[in-house]
Amino acid sequence: METIEQIISSHPLFAGIEPAYLHLIGGCARNVHYDPGRYLLQHGAPAGEFFLLRHGRVALELTGPGRGTVTFQTLGPGELLGVSWLIPPYRWTYDAKAIELVRAVSIDAACLREKSEADHHLGYELMKRFMPVLVQRLQAARLQLLDVYGAGR
Repeated sequence: METIEQIISSHPLFAGIEPAYLHLIGGCARNVHYDPGRYLLQHGAPAGEFFLLRHGRVALELTGPGRGTVTFQTLGPGELLGVSWLIPPYRWTYDAKAIELVRAVSIDAACLREKSEADHHLGYELMKRFMPVLVQRLQAARLQLLDVYGAGR
């Protein structure tokens, strides 16, 4: 049976991370699962954790006046769900719903922020790993906006 540290080290986000950091991150982690239709995060709720997806797919959704609920991205195995835990006020800015059975590693955000404050090298290592994800998601959102607002021109 795999340990939580082995599971974390096999996720692309943490590939090649130092074993000492892996141990610190593992101390904040637990295995979770979500049945289809269940929400992993909800807009406006505290961003108290993030997820390393191992199995299944998750729909990221926004609800807007006159548009209803729109899925703007779908995530699957090997991807990261949740970056709002990094930025105050630590609140989710969208909903995330399991499309099918989801298995993931949940990492407690307050625990990891506390460890990052105590060990700034860990914090820097995390930022190097999370920033590309943030930039990629921002670029994807920009392209979607161009598609939505550029279609009528």
